Amino acid sequence: MNIPGNLLDEAWYWAAWAAWGLLFVQTSLKAPWARLKNSEHLNVWLGMIVLLTLVWSMKAGVKPGLYLHLTGAMLFTLSFGPQLAFIGLSLVLLGVTLNGVIDPFAYAMNALLIPGVGVFLAHGIFRVISKALPHNFFIYVFVNAFFGAGLTVVGIGVVSTLVFALAGIYGWEYLTSEYLPYFLLLGFSEAWLSGMVITLFVIYRPGWVSTFDDASYLANK
Repeated sequence: MNIPGNLLDEAWYWAAWAAWGLLFVQTSLKAPWARLKNSEHLNVWLGMIVLLTLVWSMKAGVKPGLYLHLTGAMLFTLSFGPQLAFIGLSLVLLGVTLNGVIDPFAYAMNALLIPGVGVFLAHGIFRVISKALPHNFFIYVFVNAFFGAGLTVVGIGVVSTLVFALAGIYGWEYLTSEYLPYFLLLGFSEAWLSGMVITLFVIYRPGWVSTFDDASYLANK
């Protein structure tokens, strides 16, 4: 998922910069910055950025661009909502880029694939589940935080595979046999991480999770 700066044609990167810049400005204008005026919430937001920067720096892969790492997209989205999650994950990617893990020219392309696609899928899954299933603690944790996190990572893998295939970098057969299947394993790891952390948050620090409401998820039905 970490695309080098020389793997695609330059047109892909410039188009990504234009799309990411527009998305970042729009998201920044709509973000609920008031939530971060609370020093505790701000510290949690910044703490997630620092921890995920370390996590993203640890990657595995066999060919340029075909790297795998945990994302934290669902965890960040459930905790702070889609806008602050996208901005936070973009800052995570910036930290990784400054550490030399990612080519600066490829920043926008990677930002669209991980923070962009990741938060979009995570928020979409959360909204669908919230409308389709009853509001209770176990559905929130096991379906949203666990299953939703895994599905988000698999979705990022599908989109990344399509980008590499459409750009003609790697063959479709190679990607579907040597790259995409590993996202199932990565998704399982992401699911455990997200589910565990969200469970601890909603039990001990429910105020840290903006999408969790005691009155809605813990009330007797």
